[in-house]
Amino acid sequence: MSEPGGKAFDFKAFRRVLEYLQPYKKIAWLTFILSILMAAFAPLSPVLIRYIQDAFMQLGKTEGMPFLLKTCLILFLVLSARSFIQFVNTYLASLLGQHIIKDMRIKLYKHILDMKLQFFDRTPVGTLVTRVTSDIETIAEVFSDGLVVIINQFLVVIVIMVVMIVINWKLALLSLSVFPVLLFATYLFQRATRKSFQEVRIQVARLNAFVQEHITGMSIVQVFNREKTELDKFRQINNSHKVANIRSIWYYSIFFPLVDILSSIAIAIIVWWCTRGMLKGTETAGTITEYVLFINLLFGPIRQLSDKFNTLQMGVVASDRIFKLLDTSGNIQDSGTLAPAKLKGKIKFEDVFFAYQNEDWVLKGVNFDIEPGKTLAIVGATGAGKSSMINILGRFYEYQKGSILLDDTEIRSYTIETLRKNIAIVLQDVFLFSDTISNNIALYNKDITLAHIQAAAEAIGAESFIESLPGGYNYNVRERGNMLSAGQRQLVSFIRAYVQNPAILVLDEATSSIDTETEKLIQTAIEKLTEHRTSIIIAHRLATIQRADKILVLDHGVVVESGTHRELLQKDGFYRKLYEIQFQKEEKLRA
Repeated sequence: MSEPGGKAFDFKAFRRVLEYLQPYKKIAWLTFILSILMAAFAPLSPVLIRYIQDAFMQLGKTEGMPFLLKTCLILFLVLSARSFIQFVNTYLASLLGQHIIKDMRIKLYKHILDMKLQFFDRTPVGTLVTRVTSDIETIAEVFSDGLVVIINQFLVVIVIMVVMIVINWKLALLSLSVFPVLLFATYLFQRATRKSFQEVRIQVARLNAFVQEHITGMSIVQVFNREKTELDKFRQINNSHKVANIRSIWYYSIFFPLVDILSSIAIAIIVWWCTRGMLKGTETAGTITEYVLFINLLFGPIRQLSDKFNTLQMGVVASDRIFKLLDTSGNIQDSGTLAPAKLKGKIKFEDVFFAYQNEDWVLKGVNFDIEPGKTLAIVGATGAGKSSMINILGRFYEYQKGSILLDDTEIRSYTIETLRKNIAIVLQDVFLFSDTISNNIALYNKDITLAHIQAAAEAIGAESFIESLPGGYNYNVRERGNMLSAGQRQLVSFIRAYVQNPAILVLDEATSSIDTETEKLIQTAIEKLTEHRTSIIIAHRLATIQRADKILVLDHGVVVESGTHRELLQKDGFYRKLYEIQFQKEEKLRA
């Protein structure tokens, strides 16, 4: 996924963000109306203060005190009303932003869930985390601290300028005399900060990706004594992140004081002009106060406009990255319509070709079939294509040529939900979530009760180890199941497969990383799992597949041999050589 380019403002991405306003149009319109009201209230306080000041000086102390009390009360009510409107407007703007990012985050996460595994092979997890978390949060600021504030402050500037011109056009022109310099400075500021914000978002994604990947792989870092090297790499990435942020801070540190200086110059011009007018009797003290307040009301929003436009720009940059992810093709096309309650489990591969990239074929014209309830074993060297066959059977990847039939029907004709509901896969590297054992087994399927889980554990033969844990089925296995041994995690994965009651069971190297103590228990569990259902077993250890109804031998994506264990030994081919090599190794280990 490429990073956003150097556009001044990506109106296409901005329009796509605004599309998410549709369900919340009433809130959006209400915030706009309140912004108009806030702008209308803005010039009232300077006008009232000038009126109070000039009128009080003319009335004198005796008549002036009751007048002052009454008019100050009116001023207080005006300011209170404006503050209340601002409070409601701010709350609604933030509410609008939160509604929108909720919808966007759900849509984005659903899109990620639907992507093929190939997408995750080439996309760092940290980058995806950045998209779903911080990039989405930045979009919320488009509404709560960007777009709504920009509309409000822009309206305030227009109203203030109009009122200033209507009251005294000469003073208005004097107040606005520094505007050309301000507009040019604002243009330079926007141009400089735009690039820095894009760089900040890139560095945030790099930092998240690095931290996520290296914390996950911390055991490798420590085992190979790479702490210092990884710390040096982290320092470099962290420093790049710091430099990108400091660059944007530098531009702010120049621009904001410049706005204050120009505002001070405008005030000085007004004070000088009005003081001369007071000496001539053409201006009043109230006029000085009024236009000084007008200038503060004018330059404050202009300063905010520049800042909030950058907030808007950052949100649009973040949204552009999110829309690039949403527009990334690679999601699984769920065009199937068949959804039978239960499949029989007959499988047939017909001249299947599969490649992860282009035509670099991993599987080349694979042909085989399995009858319902039978067991098929697949053996071969690492990289022969064994796991790839499972990946395309479950449609985690899409094959390019040939056909895969399930119960004599092409698998793409089934809905993905139906297909995967009928296929349970037990992997070598068992992934458990930071949750209880029962939740890791049921995966929050409401149809799977604790009674179902306990019955499955008893059938598998794992109830004793689970009940020995503190809390039993409510024991929290922590991140990736690190509180359990490899064999215990494997048993939990067997129970998870068993409670699904699948038509097809796949064991992908599921017995290669278990300890000796639980090996017999695992073998018993496998026998129970494979009973009366179609089973596919991928294994390096040939002793575990001798009872299979059929064995396929893969070599570089081609089926070179097939048959039963006895038939393949008699052929004196590839399988027999593998078997003899393993037998000799086991003999040496026993010796």
